Amino acid sequence: MISSSAGSAAIAPTWRRALRDRCRTLLPLKLIGNTLATIGFFPLYFWVMRHSGEAWVLPLTPIDRLVAFWPALLPVYLSLWLYIALPVLFSRDRRELTAFSLACALMTTIALIVFWCLPTAIPNFTIDTSPGTTLHFLKTKDSAGNAFPSLHVSFSVFACVVLARQLRSVGAPAWLRGLNLAWAAGIVYSTMAVRQHVLIDVGGGFVLGVVFGLATRVRAAAGSVSGIAGAGRAA
Repeated sequence: MISSSAGSAAIAPTWRRALRDRCRTLLPLKLIGNTLATIGFFPLYFWVMRHSGEAWVLPLTPIDRLVAFWPALLPVYLSLWLYIALPVLFSRDRRELTAFSLACALMTTIALIVFWCLPTAIPNFTIDTSPGTTLHFLKTKDSAGNAFPSLHVSFSVFACVVLARQLRSVGAPAWLRGLNLAWAAGIVYSTMAVRQHVLIDVGGGFVLGVVFGLATRVRAAAGSVSGIAGAGRAA
């Protein structure tokens, strides 16, 4: 009789090997494309922030007042740029990579249009941003503008949905899928804890990320069905 621990040992390498194979697929394209997309995003984002006109200051909700200021979460906030690279790295083929990239580009376009047409900003929180503090660089480079919807939240939620699908497809264990959810939730919470966003723009970003996550899920399911149908005709 095979013990459950032996069975787990036999299963574990399978999902690791599957993720490794996904990482190796189109690796140069993934590395170059993700780097160029990240570098290209910031000049456009900051240009819109500086030229979109006078911003409407978003109101605070009771939940905003409950969220404690927690500057120690700044690394979690900044980890988005590593987190959003994972769905790119784990894309199994050019089709999946293209779908994720186009969705991110379209989310960015929608958010930038909203930023331009309806400029918003968060309130001027009384926090220490003097030189030498952990938030000095963030607050001097990324001001309170371009608040609604929060692209930080949109990207993290969308990446979470896509990563969940990727991890499930390779049979990843529950702890790894739970870590994916916890990482995304941590990034979302950190946007409020470091006083970069308030609940209203977090909610807007969440909706945008979920909509695109569901849209890509439907597209992926449709692609799988058509692939199965094509294989059936070929047989």
